[in-house]
Amino acid sequence: MPQRKPEVTRRTAAGIPYELTRKKVKRLNLHIRRNGTVAVSIPWSYAVGFADAFVTEQAQWIREAVSRQLRRNARNDQPLPSKAEALAYMQALCRAYYPQFAATCPGGAMPKIAVRDMNTRWGSCSLRTGTLAFARRLCTMPLPAQEYVVVHEFCHFAHPDHSPAFWAAVAEVLPDYKQRERMLKLR
Repeated sequence: MPQRKPEVTRRTAAGIPYELTRKKVKRLNLHIRRNGTVAVSIPWSYAVGFADAFVTEQAQWIREAVSRQLRRNARNDQPLPSKAEALAYMQALCRAYYPQFAATCPGGAMPKIAVRDMNTRWGSCSLRTGTLAFARRLCTMPLPAQEYVVVHEFCHFAHPDHSPAFWAAVAEVLPDYKQRERMLKLR
């Protein structure tokens, strides 16, 4: 039996325009694309009204997800500093916080600072090499968010996990760390 070609239509439910694709899938799939558009795919056996009802039911979540994606796009449109500029900036920011963490740094020395093009994390801490690495895109974030990442990574020298003791150490330096962390998730 020849396989059916996917059928694509444009629809609107609860004021949300979306692209509906009927094709060979097992269940309804919802995607917020990088450009902020909404795509739904459903199996051939599902009625089109099922997709409309799902979009209507999830309308608030979809609007928030589209908004988050558009904010990410706006941030990604900002030019990144060169690696050398980003490294100099992050080194200066880390030097400002180093005195509070000198006792927990390997050998009590200022850690090596690195800047990388990381897309899935804002920073990392290597206990083995005594290196703090930061995403170059962190330089485009608000200063309170940057400070949170620096403190977060410094705290890993004393607590290499995300235990309650780790979070207590972060809170000791930045009592408002949760608000700062949210800035990273909104962008």
